[in-house]
Amino acid sequence: MTDHSELFIDGTWVAPQGTETINAYSASTEERIGSFPEASPADIDAAVAAARRALTSPEWAEITQAERAALMNRFADVLEAGKDERARLVSTQNGMPISIASFAEGDGVVALLRYYASLAESVELEEIRPRVDGTGTTVVQRTPIGVVGAIAPWNYPAVLAMFKLAPILASGSTVVFKPSPETTLDSFTMAQAALEAGIPPGVINVVPGGPETGKHLVAHPGVDKVAFTGSTRAGRQIGRVCGELLKPVTLELGGKSAGIILEDAPVAETVTGLATASLLNTGQTCYMSTRILAPKSRYDEFVEAITAMASSLPVGDPLDPNTFIGPLVSKAQKERVLGYIEQGKAEGATLTTGGGEPKDIDRGWYVEPTVFSNVDNSSAIAREEIFGPVLSVIPYTDEAEAIALANDSEYGLGGTVWTADQDRGLQVARRVATGSFGVNSYNLDWGAPFGGVKSSGLGRELGPEGLAAYFSLKSIFLGS
Repeated sequence: MTDHSELFIDGTWVAPQGTETINAYSASTEERIGSFPEASPADIDAAVAAARRALTSPEWAEITQAERAALMNRFADVLEAGKDERARLVSTQNGMPISIASFAEGDGVVALLRYYASLAESVELEEIRPRVDGTGTTVVQRTPIGVVGAIAPWNYPAVLAMFKLAPILASGSTVVFKPSPETTLDSFTMAQAALEAGIPPGVINVVPGGPETGKHLVAHPGVDKVAFTGSTRAGRQIGRVCGELLKPVTLELGGKSAGIILEDAPVAETVTGLATASLLNTGQTCYMSTRILAPKSRYDEFVEAITAMASSLPVGDPLDPNTFIGPLVSKAQKERVLGYIEQGKAEGATLTTGGGEPKDIDRGWYVEPTVFSNVDNSSAIAREEIFGPVLSVIPYTDEAEAIALANDSEYGLGGTVWTADQDRGLQVARRVATGSFGVNSYNLDWGAPFGGVKSSGLGRELGPEGLAAYFSLKSIFLGS
């Protein structure tokens, strides 16, 4: 049991100014595993004030980029030492299979921080450009954007927090971070690591809470930019507030990505790849290819293979290294996913496997891997983000129709194509309206920009572009 009674603000653990607490639960046992204070508006005010002071403090504002990188690497060292504990804590809270948590929430957090430490050393804070008219030069200055209100979701809580924290630190900005209430315990270990690494007071502040906490943080006049990962519905609300305030915002939102199987795709390799590309973390991954588009000429063959793949995936304890499908994050999420399965049946789709709770597991928020065939692209299960282990296999006639179906979505975050001809796959990838895409796999690259188009969000994280999002630009015109 891990019960926290303090908040991390201004480089120390402090008593909350509010009285509300939030309980944490295990996704696999449904038992309470800890608690933590809910940050009140007064706590958020204190955190923002601390972050504003840190912006101009000598120990943060006046150090070199090399010194900043060294601090970040010390932070990474401490996080590396605690990576196994962090992975287990995340897995216990949200049901993420430990094999995934060890990579993403353990090693991934460290690797991402080290990557941005290297960018911190190499970025040009001032660039001299010759004027286009030839009459002099212009100095382009990059300065920290300021205090960032960062909000991370529950599905990959530690690494998605680092999507924001790492470039924020590299830019010299400061952050007030709100973790998801479903996965807050791991954020306390990250705060403690920052303290042990010597990150200056006020640079990182952690304010746990629910939607009201997030609303106060987003609208706070002391916050210069907002970075949010979560649902499209919440992202629209945040976007409206930031638009009214003319506040920069990065929004990484939902998806309903297509996995296009071309006629020449080998069956075994394709369905093996789709296991990860469509059901990673029990389908609780925003870029999953959960709309699988299969050619009519081979439709029955691929439906049978996808059904066999999904039904063979080990379901069980997320802390068991052999588990591929763990529980969903909460009872509410389980009920939501089961509701979509019933809707799919009602719409006339054919259930080929799954469709309910595992028969041999008597506790935890589990849903069986589920596959629907004969799905129409206009149906709810093909258009709405389910965020669970539910796949829709949709038939198409030719490549042009496959691309049209892939683009017939309000979302545009990820996607994949499966083919024996990589060049052909690349041509298909170029024609799908989405922020990222995989050919015969889908593996994020820390060095490349990630984000969505349409209802999947605004802006980009990762890569040098993710760092650029936390700088303000100033042009200083010099005469000849």
